[in-house]
Amino acid sequence: MRFQILGPVRLWRGSTDVRLGPPKQRALLALLLAHAGQPVPLHEIVDALWHADPPATAANVVHRHVAALRRLLEPELVSGTASDRLVRASGGYALRVTGDELDLLRFRALCEDARDAARRADRARAVESLVEALNLWRGPSASGIPPEVRALPVFTAIDDEHVVAVKEAAGHLPTAGAALTERVLVTLRQAAAHHPFDEALQARLVELLAAAGRQAEALETYRTVRTRLAEEIGLDPGPELRAAHRAALDQTRPPAQDPAPARARAETPDRSPPQSSAPDRRTPASAPSPPAVPSPAAAATTGTPATAATAATAATGPAAPPAAGPVADAAPEPTHPAQLPRDLGAFAGRQAELERLDALVPGAGEPAQAVVISGMAGVGKTTLAVHWANRLAPGFPDGQVYVDLRGFHLSGAAMSGAEALRALLDAFGVPVGRIPAELGAQAAAYRRLLAGRRVLVVLDNALDSEQVRPLLPAPDGCLAVVTSRHQLQGLMAVEGAHALALRQPDEDEARALLGRRLGEDRVAHEEEAAAEIIGLCERLPLALAIVSARAALNPGYPLAAIAGELRAGHGSLDAFSGEPPLADVRCVFSWSYRALTPEAARLFRLLALHPGPDCSVAAAAGLAAVRPRQVRAQLTELVRAHLLFENEPGRYSLHGLLRAYAAELVEELDSGQDADAAHTRLLDHYLHSAHAAEAALAPHRERISLHRPAAHTLPERFPDQRAAADWFDRERAVLLAAVEQDVRRGDGGYGWRLAAVLELYLDRNGRWQQQRTVQTAAITAAQRGGDLTGQAHGHRALGFALSRLGQWDGADEHLHRALRLSEELRDTCGQARVHRYWAFVANRHGRHTDALDHYRQALELYRSAGHLNAEGSVHNEVGWTYLLLGAYDKALEECGRSLAVHRETGDPNGEAAAWDSLGVAHLRLGRLDRALDGFRHALALYRRIRDSYLEADTLAHIADTHLAAGRTENARAALGQALEILAGIGHPDAEGVRVRLRELG
Repeated sequence: MRFQILGPVRLWRGSTDVRLGPPKQRALLALLLAHAGQPVPLHEIVDALWHADPPATAANVVHRHVAALRRLLEPELVSGTASDRLVRASGGYALRVTGDELDLLRFRALCEDARDAARRADRARAVESLVEALNLWRGPSASGIPPEVRALPVFTAIDDEHVVAVKEAAGHLPTAGAALTERVLVTLRQAAAHHPFDEALQARLVELLAAAGRQAEALETYRTVRTRLAEEIGLDPGPELRAAHRAALDQTRPPAQDPAPARARAETPDRSPPQSSAPDRRTPASAPSPPAVPSPAAAATTGTPATAATAATAATGPAAPPAAGPVADAAPEPTHPAQLPRDLGAFAGRQAELERLDALVPGAGEPAQAVVISGMAGVGKTTLAVHWANRLAPGFPDGQVYVDLRGFHLSGAAMSGAEALRALLDAFGVPVGRIPAELGAQAAAYRRLLAGRRVLVVLDNALDSEQVRPLLPAPDGCLAVVTSRHQLQGLMAVEGAHALALRQPDEDEARALLGRRLGEDRVAHEEEAAAEIIGLCERLPLALAIVSARAALNPGYPLAAIAGELRAGHGSLDAFSGEPPLADVRCVFSWSYRALTPEAARLFRLLALHPGPDCSVAAAAGLAAVRPRQVRAQLTELVRAHLLFENEPGRYSLHGLLRAYAAELVEELDSGQDADAAHTRLLDHYLHSAHAAEAALAPHRERISLHRPAAHTLPERFPDQRAAADWFDRERAVLLAAVEQDVRRGDGGYGWRLAAVLELYLDRNGRWQQQRTVQTAAITAAQRGGDLTGQAHGHRALGFALSRLGQWDGADEHLHRALRLSEELRDTCGQARVHRYWAFVANRHGRHTDALDHYRQALELYRSAGHLNAEGSVHNEVGWTYLLLGAYDKALEECGRSLAVHRETGDPNGEAAAWDSLGVAHLRLGRLDRALDGFRHALALYRRIRDSYLEADTLAHIADTHLAAGRTENARAALGQALEILAGIGHPDAEGVRVRLRELG
């Protein structure tokens, strides 16, 4: 018999997972296990299960639960016979368990072994024992029991033992050897996520990351912790955390290289996209040697080989990262982004500030220092910056880029430096697959990219100097404009930035602003009322804009009446000078809010529940439980009242202050039940839509099961793969924010499920850093909820993402955990996918025999589960591995089996993948006509199912075949079609095809 309390409460009799009964019975078992054989008095049991309000029959209910537990523990026990397991003791009950039966006792024994080893100075043995102990944990202790019982000190104390063990393991690690680093880091990250305000734990994480050579991640971790401490509990980091930060700053780190080899897709499951090859690794067009083997698709539903751009290394193993860096070795075609927001038509005044800013623009050949526009919320920093930037735009012909850094977003989710750099590199057309993983390497690539160009960079809503510093371009030719509520003195002291502290406009400028928005005649007609409004708003532009919208919507409403409402609402607005400015414009917001129809007012309140950054019509309809036609009218009303912004057709967002106001209203005016129901509809909309999109991308791939969506939820439906991919592109930022929101504030159930359905999309599009972030959060969510299925999904996806990034030790650790959990859950398909991911890793390292062994295990598991289509995909992957070994006849045999299976199951995607792989095999054997026949079959199928990426992939293989036959013009035509498709969907492979076309002349 085995008991688990380090995670969900579970009981096994032999290999049988015993059902533990109703919640209170499960909670009673947890309480007895937490005391590990010590008696628990009856009154303590009653207090634990019912707190301060037990029923008169509480003792009898406890006795009944005890009797039921005895039947579970000892089914052979004769009625009326004393139990040897659950015994009466000291006026209560005790559950007799041994160290081999209860994970808590085993954990404590291993921790004591570790301390004994530490006393003998055997640090390596101490860490090994602690790692073994920590591996027993499946989440917070007793997760899954009622939360009011779970909050008892006895369970909190067990959780504290876990944190102590993690700290001890991290403390011993520097002298224990590097081999154990990754195993400890995995657990340390998870513990830090569960205990975000434990500064000692966060300090250990910062120290260990820095010691492992991950200085950028260490500094990013410190910045995140510091921000959370300041915003949520109003404290600065303590001495221990500051010391860890200083140590990380002092660490030296070798220049970062792209951890993912140039041929990232050598036979990847689920048809993930290849990265472009470096030019010096690519076979020249003039060398008609046998074409190198592209990579296969091992996906559950796909599985074709990669483009010819990846061919050279696919045959010989992954190439080393190019020394010049991932962006420098194959620079994209020059891109001239024009991302500046539209200039505000009602802009007025600010002539003195504009003249001062104009004076800061350098002359030809002079270096340009960053310009920081700072000031309080709502004073018009962004409006001024955008107006000035639009005036300057013609002087920066190489591009104008804009990034909202979300420094003061209500959710606290400020944009990280790495995320901002990825956005900037993406704006200049750098393929996602060629953006480095490390912050330092990203910053270097960004500076190289802008060197010698004239680019205007607008960095809006910055949190602090550390967030901005990596985003500053070199001063020669480029200009950065930064806005922030903080003064950013660090940028002035270190970078020599110029500063402009923005104040409220003067009386004349404020009057001009009102006149521009309301019309000069109306303002002149009620001069005194206009002056009173300006005074009551203290000349704050945001407040004036909202008042103007209120007045514009009601042209017959006297300005004197608006001034009277301000006066009656005690609207001096002196709170504008405070931080954070949650109450700055509350009174002014209320005028616009009260003018709304009841339906629009309710929608405005509910939009505070949306994770951001923007909301679609369908999501808003689900949130409000109305039809899309009805919600469009409500959204239009909110936009006209300047309470909502339409960023692009059909996409809506709330300003941070408006979101704060809406959040106050929903708490005040809507019942908790109504708000929870709306939030559930919203999350169900995104979860079920993403699930449907994933199904469209890979119809036969194994996927998670979902509950039925809540009533009035409106999930999206997708006619084909292109529509599904487009939806993911539009909603990616929202889905990632929804995961973060649920992990931080919900129960985590939606968080890990959203991460699971995002995995395929993020992997195919090369967004492996985001994959790492979202799957790490998913594991934290699943652990908190005691959901082993969610933990298994998260560890499996995170392990594969880390293998994409070349972090092999971390990948292996997470895949091991995923396999253990899948075995525990008896999830044969989950186990099979872990083996497929391990096979991918083995092939990347040239261990093709090991890969075949993993594929053999995957096949056996799929057969036992009756998943025939997945078997067909594995046959294609096995065939690809034989291609890497040069065993072409075996490759043809396995890929032929794959084709037959997919025809039988009716999977056109898998069938196309098999045809493509067969074409590659024939290409390697010099059978060019048969190769073209296979590729044409694949092409027809991909076009039929509208899988644009794999259509382009097959076109590249057709080009390979034409080149081998000496038909250069045919090859050029096929590559041209492939490039048009890849560039149209923004795929990183486009650059590799573009380079090949240039090589062909």
